[in-house]
Amino acid sequence: MPAKLIDGKRIADAVLDEAAARVAKLSPKPSLAIVLVGDDPASIVYTKKKEDACKKVGISSQIIRLPRSSTQAQVISQVEKLNCDTSVDGILVQVPLPEGISEDAVLAAVHPEKDVDGFHPENFGKLALNLPSMVPCTPKGIIRLLKESGVLLQGKHAAVIGRSRIVGKPLALLLLNEGCTVSVCHSKTKDVGAISSTADIVCVAVGRPRLLGTGMVGEGAVVIDAGTNREGEKLVGDVDFEPVSRKTSLITPVPGGVGPMTVAMLIENTIECYEKRRGKG
Repeated sequence: MPAKLIDGKRIADAVLDEAAARVAKLSPKPSLAIVLVGDDPASIVYTKKKEDACKKVGISSQIIRLPRSSTQAQVISQVEKLNCDTSVDGILVQVPLPEGISEDAVLAAVHPEKDVDGFHPENFGKLALNLPSMVPCTPKGIIRLLKESGVLLQGKHAAVIGRSRIVGKPLALLLLNEGCTVSVCHSKTKDVGAISSTADIVCVAVGRPRLLGTGMVGEGAVVIDAGTNREGEKLVGDVDFEPVSRKTSLITPVPGGVGPMTVAMLIENTIECYEKRRGKG
């Protein structure tokens, strides 16, 4: 029997409706600044989606476009200006950055109080210690998807395939904080399938189309696909969706699963930054 789809768009729309109701009561309105360096096509698309979501809920947004030729010092200088701008509540630096610019250095330049992406070392450290912090958007969205779908996390075995700063590592920490036993698999893991096939929950975020096949998941597992890969005009995930969906109990589609939640959590994080900075939380 095919798995039940986790409708990320429906859940994200509900989050945005709640966000709009919160923003309507705030004055001045929360403000998000997005720094876009270069002209990467995917980054331009993602930035537009974030801008549209801000408009939908009533958040003020601005996109600061810097040329691909910008130096690391110039990008950091722009971030520092936004740090000092009291009208800006949240700062997002769109990644990936052009070659020659250190993402670590730029993301560390964002003030932790305005770090809507949750990538600053201070916020990452607090997440590891299970202290209140800004949480990276995609992992936060995945946890919300699981909970909204009725998945009980405590005591479950979760396999996370991928160890990026954006998804894999923070997601593993969040799952640990929820009481899961977590296995993190990556390119050096000898037999990923031997681990993932024993897990109750399998989350994959690698960037390889159809990486996760039926032999890598157990019967009735919950599968979260955070991969986005373009094949011609088609967007596909890291999961071989059709055969895997017949084996699992719950699964996220691509598109329409994790992606909408990432944007919704960005909006939620922006409001949280606003409330903490202005003493309204």
